[in-house]
Amino acid sequence: MPARSSCARAYAVHLLTASGVLAAFLAAAELVQAAPDERVVFAWLVVAVLIDAVDGPLARAWHVKRFAPQIDGRTIDDVVDYLTFTFVPLLLMWRMGWVPFGPGLAGVVWIAPALVASLLGFAHVDAKDEAAGYFRGFPSYWNIAAFYAGLAFYGLGETGRWLNGAALLALAALTVSPVRFLYPNLAPRPWKLPVLIGAAAWLAILLGMLPIYRHVPAWLVAVSLVYPAFYATLSVLIDPQ
Repeated sequence: MPARSSCARAYAVHLLTASGVLAAFLAAAELVQAAPDERVVFAWLVVAVLIDAVDGPLARAWHVKRFAPQIDGRTIDDVVDYLTFTFVPLLLMWRMGWVPFGPGLAGVVWIAPALVASLLGFAHVDAKDEAAGYFRGFPSYWNIAAFYAGLAFYGLGETGRWLNGAALLALAALTVSPVRFLYPNLAPRPWKLPVLIGAAAWLAILLGMLPIYRHVPAWLVAVSLVYPAFYATLSVLIDPQ
């Protein structure tokens, strides 16, 4: 009976991970509407982030590799993460016209490098150093990039579009670079707790901004950037390599 229970829990974790694809589908479904609401898309992407945040710890705690070895949870995770962290957020930026010449064929020029670089990043054999708690390269947080891209567009208009295009190209280059960023769930001590608490507080701020997304005051945007700056700086400063 205990073995059956352990197997059931292990497969439940696989199903939880796989459920992220539904969030991707519903977010994409919103984007094909005549007048998509980016807030709905971001809400589904938040659901995907929450799933991604809990399935890993559960998989390790419940020994999924041992009790459900026939299913490769990493493969499911990578497919779902690519859809929810890369494909849908980049599609959002293009569809909403937050990049130059988007939506339109010419706008794809700004999106394509990020799409390809992220795919290469996911496929890299050293994409994750779980023992040390790091990602290799920019960890395809395109959902966050998209959130701030929209704020830049609504705050700066055409200038925001060009800034977004430049940021996409820079982040695409970082994605295939050997720089390293902290893996929040596996960050080394004593930084794991501050990183996770900070991430939770930051997510709360972003969620609070969502209802007024097109009219977020500049000061609140600046406050919301404190945690990303902390995370990026900490990643560089404590990297043992």
